Amino acid sequence: MEIRPCQPEDSQSICDIYSYYVENTVISFEEVAPTVAEMAQRIATCTETYPWLVCHDGVEIVGYAHAGKWQQRCAYRLCVESTVYLKHGKAGKGYGTGLYRELLAVLQRQGFHMAIAGIALPNEASVKLHEQCGFTKVAHFSEVGRKFDRWLDVGYWQKKLENDA
Repeated sequence: MEIRPCQPEDSQSICDIYSYYVENTVISFEEVAPTVAEMAQRIATCTETYPWLVCHDGVEIVGYAHAGKWQQRCAYRLCVESTVYLKHGKAGKGYGTGLYRELLAVLQRQGFHMAIAGIALPNEASVKLHEQCGFTKVAHFSEVGRKFDRWLDVGYWQKKLENDA
């Protein structure tokens, strides 16, 4: 397993991974999958400030993780929203944990204070991943999203990134 910073040529693989979740699940609240060009632009914009990592298994990109702005107000500048996506069928092999641990380490080195993750519920696998990586559930919003003609809940987990030494 190789985890490295995302490169522009990774846009197609990332788009393919993400499109599965947009088109087939309620994990993403987007309803139309982005094009490769739109994904490339998202990556370029994100990586101006925040990390975007990919995981390669020696054959293909099997997942990615990135962080982004949590809220617009200046006081939130040291908090990030973090996420990880794995290629469908690649869960349970350690890729998600490896990606998340590396993403959190990069964020800590960059001086960010708090990582926040929103999870569409129910999603046992994502909850387990976040909690294994040290996140704690801090909020639960009922019926705040609607996709595939059903109401969806969202939970929020957070992890402090700074050492208290």
